[in-house]
Amino acid sequence: MSSLTAAEVPFLVGGAYAFERYTGIARHTKDFDIFVHPSNYDQACAALTEAGYRTELTFPHWLGKAYDGEHFVDLIFGSGNGVALVDSEWFKYAVDDEVLGMPAKLCPPEETIWSKAYVMERERYDGADIAHLIHARAEQIDWSRLARRFGQHWRVLLSHLILFGFVYPSERRRVPEPLMRRCLEILEQEMRQAPARRICRGPLTSRAQYLVDVQLWGYEDARLLPHGSMSEEDASIWTAAIDEAASRPIGADALAEPPA
Repeated sequence: MSSLTAAEVPFLVGGAYAFERYTGIARHTKDFDIFVHPSNYDQACAALTEAGYRTELTFPHWLGKAYDGEHFVDLIFGSGNGVALVDSEWFKYAVDDEVLGMPAKLCPPEETIWSKAYVMERERYDGADIAHLIHARAEQIDWSRLARRFGQHWRVLLSHLILFGFVYPSERRRVPEPLMRRCLEILEQEMRQAPARRICRGPLTSRAQYLVDVQLWGYEDARLLPHGSMSEEDASIWTAAIDEAASRPIGADALAEPPA
């Protein structure tokens, strides 16, 4: 943080530190999450390299790392699914705070919810984090901006809002009724429309669990251009890094025709 500040690199603190600030829930994780604008990533790496840290661009479409021995910092400028790019609004609506004794800006709650909403792997599901963020911040959330962030992926937002009402029956009215009704209106309209192209949006939520859909069953991968922002190369690198022990990606026995 000192090195980035000295080099005048704008950055935000996210991850467990921001989550604790918003919810009061403390988690001790193995890393430290720094968010930077994509245009400032190279400058951030240069500053950290100058300070003696080893840096690498781990995934070209969203993530780098800076190492100090076994310890490391994540340098995040997007998301694994290519959706939640760190843009100027992250900084415009950042929350002023103090981290590790230094003044710092935290990732906004809305963008935190947006980026976490798609994390639905077998070994990690961030739905509880979202429920806790809504529980802690419902009255401060900019619901209009949050809905705009999801855009055509409004079903993902609606799924978390419905789950929030299930988890906290006594708190469900803290989610604005007009937002819920608007989502349900769009759902009603969509139900009357003809089926769309055979696109699978599953890979936006899990890089492992929907490989069969795009590799064998003939669905278009919603992460890739023109539907998403990722290139074939980005997706291949991201897929190749799957932790087999944790995610248990689809094997030969599962690569079968879909049931009739």
